[in-house]
Amino acid sequence: MIPPLVLLPGTLCDATLFEHQVRYLSTWTRPLALEVHHHDTLAEVARSILEQVEGTFALAGLSYGGIVAFEIWRQAPYRVAKLALLNTNPHEASPQTRERQQRLVGMSVLGEFRAITTDYLKDAMLHPAHQTNLALRQHVLRMAESVGKEGFLNQIKAQLNRPSSLPTLPQITCPTLVLAGREDRVTPLELHVEMADALPNSHLVVLEQCGHLSTLEQPEAVNHALRDWLTDEGIWKKERYETESPA
Repeated sequence: MIPPLVLLPGTLCDATLFEHQVRYLSTWTRPLALEVHHHDTLAEVARSILEQVEGTFALAGLSYGGIVAFEIWRQAPYRVAKLALLNTNPHEASPQTRERQQRLVGMSVLGEFRAITTDYLKDAMLHPAHQTNLALRQHVLRMAESVGKEGFLNQIKAQLNRPSSLPTLPQITCPTLVLAGREDRVTPLELHVEMADALPNSHLVVLEQCGHLSTLEQPEAVNHALRDWLTDEGIWKKERYETESPA
């Protein structure tokens, strides 16, 4: 029996980050995309998610959502039947990350939140081939406006105080999908190889022509990877490391 699927979005993203996956995967499971921007500590965000879902579930998080997923596993590993880590960083915040995030916080406080949502999202998150996709850019901007300045500051504060999840990885024995965009500049491919190497029951999927927002940039390929992970089909019957081209 396939468990319900909880989907956690990344920084400045809302539940519509997974609109393609919710629609597609509803054939196999009950997808539920939840918000992760209402609290400023990982512990509080994780507790909020656990309170909204009953029993065991499959858990997928993208970027900051993956960081929250690690905290959910630390709090209640017995409830996570399957784990998917999309475009995620398992490390604690580096000095460079802290400097960059504090600069974004300063811009937000000074009234430059719109500049963050326009420049940062377009330049850092999307593959160059997708930066000129007007519909995609508008979708990303709508998500950022939905999260808002307060939600963004909550996410930044929680991220800056995150622990390293590397010591946790060998203990995560449930089926774990690690998915990366080959051209992701926010969470580079090597981070995902590192995670897959440390996770005892994982598969690595690398998407071509894909930046940080894989669920929107290559939705069909992400759909198929998540379907195989949920159903134990496809890539789960092949070798551990797989590269998947856009569908």
